[in-house]
Formats: sequence, C-alpha cells, structure tokens
Amino acid sequence: MKFCPRCGSAVNLRIPEGDDRERHVCSSCERIHYLNPRLIVGCVPFYRGKVLLCKRAIDPRKNYWTLPAGFMENGETTPQGAARETWEEARARVNNLELYRVFDVPYISQVYMFYRCDLVDGEFGVDPESLETQLYLSDNIPWNEIAFPVVHETLKDIFVDNERGDFPVKVSTIEYKPRRA
Repeated sequence: MKFCPRCGSAVNLRIPEGDDRERHVCSSCERIHYLNPRLIVGCVPFYRGKVLLCKRAIDPRKNYWTLPAGFMENGETTPQGAARETWEEARARVNNLELYRVFDVPYISQVYMFYRCDLVDGEFGVDPESLETQLYLSDNIPWNEIAFPVVHETLKDIFVDNERGDFPVKVSTIEYKPRRA
C-alpha cells in the first residue's frame, strides 16, 4: 500500500501507538490501514458417494483439480459464499451445508473454510473458471493433480469420515513447505 484510500496521501509503515506491529499509517490523516488475512470459502459437494471436483481454468495451478471455492464477498455469510462459489465454478446448486474443515495458512495470510454438502439433483457444469467438472469416487481422484494442500487434506479426510458416518469439524494449519526443484 502506497497511498491512503481515504485522503490520497502517502502511507508509511510504522508501529502505531498502543499496537505491537507495523501497520500502514497515513502521513496526513493518520488513519491506520489494517491488512488482514483473506477468507476462502468452498464446498465439498457429494452426490451418490462421489465428490464434485473442478479442473482449474485459471492461475494459480491452472489444469489442476480442486474443490469449488474462492474468496468470500462482503455482505455474505460463509455458507452463502461457499454456495455461490460452487455455482460460479461448477454451475452446481448445493444444500444442507455443514462446516467441515477450517485451515489456517499463515504463510500466505489466508483462512479456508470448507462445507460438506449435497449436490442438488446431481447436476453440474463448467464456467470460465473451470475447464471441466467431474464426480469422483475416492479410488478415482487424480491425487497427483490436486491443486492445493488444503484440498488434498480435505479430500483425504472426507471419504474416511463418510465411511464412518461421522463428520467432526477439524481445524488445521498448513505450514510452508518449499517445493523441490
């Protein structure tokens, strides 16, 4: 951040009085601008024992498979955002949303919330953010083509929990692991 969205003056990085970390502070109006983590919401849509995945048409991780998810918008609840993202990415309607997984990803300042849900009438499609969408059984998931660690962890757990018929809400942290060259 270089300029104050309130008055347009330059901002400086400094520790405001009473705070414990550097913040962007306006050099003119003294407004403190907080840059906080982004919230990503998504669904784990099920239909007849299969989970719906989307093959990404956009970066990051274009051509890899993911659960339908994206950034939460202002003015919506987390389940509303998850259902909206499922419609936008997979042209799928969902119901019976239940919180399933929460992931803290501090190295990229993001928090993910996934909702277990039912795919209405088994209907889905594609939109500009997805190259294709498909229902998968656990044995058929393209595990080496999963886009993100949070999706891999969620998929790994959902089929085990589905077999048991028990879906505890789990909160996890994804730590940074550099990719091997």
